Amino acid sequence: MKEVIDIKEIQQYLPHRYPFLLVDRVVELELGKYIKAYKNVTINEPFFTGHFPGKQVMPGVLILEAMAQASGILGFKTMNKKPEEGSIYYFVGADSLRFKRPAVPGDQIFLESYVITDKKGIWKFDCSASVEGEVVAKAIILCADRPK
Repeated sequence: MKEVIDIKEIQQYLPHRYPFLLVDRVVELELGKYIKAYKNVTINEPFFTGHFPGKQVMPGVLILEAMAQASGILGFKTMNKKPEEGSIYYFVGADSLRFKRPAVPGDQIFLESYVITDKKGIWKFDCSASVEGEVVAKAIILCADRPK
C-alpha cells in the first residue's frame, strides 16, 4: 500500500518537534511491514554550527535517530495509536550499527525500516539510511511501546 504522509500527519505520530523532528515525509508505508521516508539535510540545521566548522557532517547519532523515528511512525500507525492517546515509543537499542559515508548539507536521506518482530510491545526493525542509492547507515533498531 502506497501511503504518503506529510509533516502535519507525521507530527500526530511522533512527539518530536523542531529541531529534533528528523522525518520530513513518508513516501510509502505498509502497516506491520515497512516504511519508506526521507529527511532533507539543510545547512540551516543548528548542529552544523559545531559539527564540523568548514566541513559540515550530519552527526551519526542523528541519522540513527531519524531511522528510529521512521520506525516509530510505522509502529504507531500499525498499532493505530498516537502519543496524545497516552502511548510513547521509546528507542531502546541498536545492534549491528554501521556508518558507511557521511551525510552533508544538500543531501536527502532516504530512510527505510522493515518490521522484523513485534513481541509484547518490543519491536525490532531492520533499518537503513541512504543518499542517492548509496548506503549512509544500517542498523537493527529496537523500540518499546509504553504508557506515557
